[in-house]
Amino acid sequence: MAVGMDIGAFASDWAYCDRLSSYIAKMVSHNRTDSLLYSNLLSSALNELLETAHRAHGASGKFVCSILRHGNKDRVELVIPNDLAGSDFYRTAVSRLSQENLAETYRTALFQEGSIDPTIGLMELAVDYNARLTIEPMDDGAVRLTADLTLEN
Repeated sequence: MAVGMDIGAFASDWAYCDRLSSYIAKMVSHNRTDSLLYSNLLSSALNELLETAHRAHGASGKFVCSILRHGNKDRVELVIPNDLAGSDFYRTAVSRLSQENLAETYRTALFQEGSIDPTIGLMELAVDYNARLTIEPMDDGAVRLTADLTLEN
């Protein structure tokens, strides 16, 4: 399943993150063993990815979200229009996820004073969902953020 829209339209309303994640999760969970649990887990994970894209994106271009399934593994791919600074943000954020003390870094970020760490959603996916995240530059300056998840056994 793939959903695409102009990044300006997506970024115009924070509520789109929740609405899109809920809608997509319900659409792809119908044939899972526990479709309600799966839908809730996928919606939460997808919402974190969408909120990250909402915070860090380029000024124009097409934003695309794809969900792919192979057995009990799910892959979420986001194509996020970006500029050089945005692409650097994603490369740095994904590289931070491989640090040994990521769970502690995540807990510290959760309770810190001041502005939220913009990578907190990606840290949550890696720590709480054991997600494997990768980033790939696209020819048009966009990035492809991929999250591999196992939400049911």
